[in-house]
Amino acid sequence: MVGFFVNPVLYTVGTGSFLNSFFSTIYIKLEKSKWGSKYPIIMNDLYSGIIKREKINDALKELETLRKHLAKFSPKEVVWDFEDLNALPPWGNDISSDITNLSNYFVTSQGYDLLDVLKEAMNAAIEVDKDLEIKSI
Repeated sequence: MVGFFVNPVLYTVGTGSFLNSFFSTIYIKLEKSKWGSKYPIIMNDLYSGIIKREKINDALKELETLRKHLAKFSPKEVVWDFEDLNALPPWGNDISSDITNLSNYFVTSQGYDLLDVLKEAMNAAIEVDKDLEIKSI
């Protein structure tokens, strides 16, 4: 299980493979297989485990742009693993009818929209002036 950590709060995401799918989808669908080319803070800093507090405002802007661009793709276009493009999510195509595109595809293990959870964690990091980290629990 992994989550976004803004000391002392952990925002639960889900499995590592689920979070990897989020990054994989951005990499393949939005960055055309050029890692960090469009979303350098999210794809380089966050993927590496930490966004330093001084970059959070810019990361928030990236997130909002990313959300708009993901909305252009159907749920069937999700990428589960950029290292194995044939890999499918454990649930296959059996998803809720509420999921209409890739901007609302990623739902945490607690049932929340991943992009909303990430935005909430970023806003908290700004408010308390702390770094945002990915933590395994």
